[in-house]
Amino acid sequence: MTLSEFHRNLVSAPDHTLRFILPDGDEIPVHAHVTEVGRIDKKFIDCGGTVRSSSVCSLQAWVAENDEAHRLAPGKLARVLDLAEPILAGDDLEVEIEYEDCSISQYRVISCEMEAGTLTFQLGSKHTDCLAKELCGAPQTGAAKSGCC
Repeated sequence: MTLSEFHRNLVSAPDHTLRFILPDGDEIPVHAHVTEVGRIDKKFIDCGGTVRSSSVCSLQAWVAENDEAHRLAPGKLARVLDLAEPILAGDDLEVEIEYEDCSISQYRVISCEMEAGTLTFQLGSKHTDCLAKELCGAPQTGAAKSGCC
């Protein structure tokens, strides 16, 4: 989901309960706090020698110990995104959520649903891939094993 779509969903339901559903169906606790909004620019070279780059808007979700009353409403998160505009540089970046549950993971925001006073964002997994299969000899069909359960 792009930043403009994400922001539009937030401002359309400023006082709803905000939920993030992980790819396995678990939920980031509703009292999580978005502690960072960042632009992550990555420049890299693939195994075939091609220089590439990517940029995303990363939102870090954090759950404080002993703070189950803390709630971040969509309207407040929209205002935080507005404050981050100078570092996001006006680009309509893809949005990712960074969340720690045993280890720090990054999830793509893939959809949004609004119903019964709740604004729910569905998160999707990210996967590694070889970007130069034709040059390095990696198989070009079938998914690689990630070791993920």
